[in-house]
Amino acid sequence: MSDGLLRLPERRPVRTLLAIGLLFVLAYSAAAIVARKPGGRIIIGDAVYYYVYVRSMVFDRDMQFRNEYVRLFGLTGGEEGTEWVYRPTATGHARNMMAIGPSLVWTPLYLLVTGSVALARAFGATYPLDGYGLVFQASAGISGILAATVGACLTWGLCRRFFGPRTAIWSTLGVWLGSNAVYYSAISPAYAHSSSMLAVSAFCYVWATSVDRQTPGRYALVGGLAGLAALVRWQDAVFLIAPFTEAVSHALAPLHRSAGLSATGPGTRPSGSAALTTARRWRVAAINLLACGITALVAFSPQIWAWMVIYGRPLAVPQGSQFMQWTRPNLLSTLFSDNHGLLTWTPLLAACVIGLVPLWRRKQELAIGLTAALVASWYVNAAVIDWWAGEAYGSRRFVSCFPIFVLGLGALIDALKARLGRLVTLVSVFVSLNFLLLLQYQVFMHGWTTIAPYPRGFYGLVVARFVVPFKLIAQLWNP
Repeated sequence: MSDGLLRLPERRPVRTLLAIGLLFVLAYSAAAIVARKPGGRIIIGDAVYYYVYVRSMVFDRDMQFRNEYVRLFGLTGGEEGTEWVYRPTATGHARNMMAIGPSLVWTPLYLLVTGSVALARAFGATYPLDGYGLVFQASAGISGILAATVGACLTWGLCRRFFGPRTAIWSTLGVWLGSNAVYYSAISPAYAHSSSMLAVSAFCYVWATSVDRQTPGRYALVGGLAGLAALVRWQDAVFLIAPFTEAVSHALAPLHRSAGLSATGPGTRPSGSAALTTARRWRVAAINLLACGITALVAFSPQIWAWMVIYGRPLAVPQGSQFMQWTRPNLLSTLFSDNHGLLTWTPLLAACVIGLVPLWRRKQELAIGLTAALVASWYVNAAVIDWWAGEAYGSRRFVSCFPIFVLGLGALIDALKARLGRLVTLVSVFVSLNFLLLLQYQVFMHGWTTIAPYPRGFYGLVVARFVVPFKLIAQLWNP
């Protein structure tokens, strides 16, 4: 491959990312037509709970989801395990176990589709204007792809602020295409993870590029973006730890400097002026964090409103009180288990985590906040009762940490000073391994279990991905 072609992504980074996003849109649209579920459904699994928000608010102008559940699940009233659809909450609503945020991300395109269908019907078209048709459902998935693509662009822009253009684009491409982020950007974009890529990337971009501005206005903006991230996925409220560590670090900095400059021995107290300076810094930190918390709460308020309507209280854990096992987190299994372990399914992310060490040396304040957010995400994800996240491609709850992984990989690449050819080869190897596993997973999920085993155990997770393509070719060649 020519050197000029290898340099194309770094010369046209945004165009490269947008082209990938467009390819995902085309592939998803084609699959929506060819591989629909019975009844024409393409919104399945957890995506149903997000979808009912937007459909009910636009067409029914309420938060009564029973009719959406019945229609989307194809219920007749006697199915086992669906009692919750018909058993109302204390406020007379059907429950919803998911966040309202993704539906708000989808709303602009959903309204555009609704208006287009209404206009077409005015000119004689017969397409149903009911919010259930293929174009309505597809708008949610396409919105998810667009959100993930914009998130990738924002993360590239963030990485570019600290590293060169080559490092920034190849780090972004490596994590986007070499981890489970690609699955939730192209195959299941109607899950919340694609929207969380956008929300968290926007938060990280603004926070990381403005750490030198210790003002209430800046903290208010950062807090609002963190609140929006939590609105998309409640667990992403952990990213508030980044501005918190930053504010504390700035409050402690004068004390460290005064102790280093004026101390004459153990137990020496700072001078009066130094103490006043320290007290003032703590007041500034408190004001900044208060501004951050207020705007985060305001941004999160649509979810509070939804919980009030559905459950009659401002805070809720719809999955039940046992959903979070705070004192019994499965920390090691979440990383290393063959049951959707983060590093066993996506080994590239181990390099990303290692890269936080050189990032610490390069930009300590940034590394502290990102590391704290990653550790908090790890703990929260490990404390969920189904820490493996149900049926998933890899450890899907870590997709929110996409910007952290990209910056970590960027720092590692920058520290190693890899040449272009070696860098492209390394990224290509991890992306190829991920796509082979993705093919195996998809073949299994489509029922060809004799060709592709589920990715569990050494053979299923490590070896089978190299065998499945040949078995699949043989099957298609000699059906």
